[in-house]
Amino acid sequence: MTLKEFWLLVVAILASVGGQFLLKAGALKLGKVSTENWLNHLLSIATVPELLAGLTAYAIGAIAYILLLTRVNLSIAGPAIALSYVFSVLLGYFVFREPVTGARVMGVGLIVCGVLLVVWQKR
Repeated sequence: MTLKEFWLLVVAILASVGGQFLLKAGALKLGKVSTENWLNHLLSIATVPELLAGLTAYAIGAIAYILLLTRVNLSIAGPAIALSYVFSVLLGYFVFREPVTGARVMGVGLIVCGVLLVVWQKR
């Protein structure tokens, strides 16, 4: 993976994680959706800045990922983008105070190990 390809991967991951953060922040503003309020919540999405910014961040991440796929094999890019899950767990813990169990820590560790095994190339 070249330096340009690495930076496309970083942008794709950061935009995805940023989008997840913003969507969660916007969802907290909306409140819980129920069968009685789903239509109102659906219409309210367009008025919550965090949700719009989150969707925009996802779009930027998707564009960066598409550009990455023009340069890197899917068998490398696909697993590497899974690092966004690691950062999502960290955001959930540090920003939203979500509990992280031992099983979740083990799962994140396995993701990291898996990505390393997939992208590791002997020269």
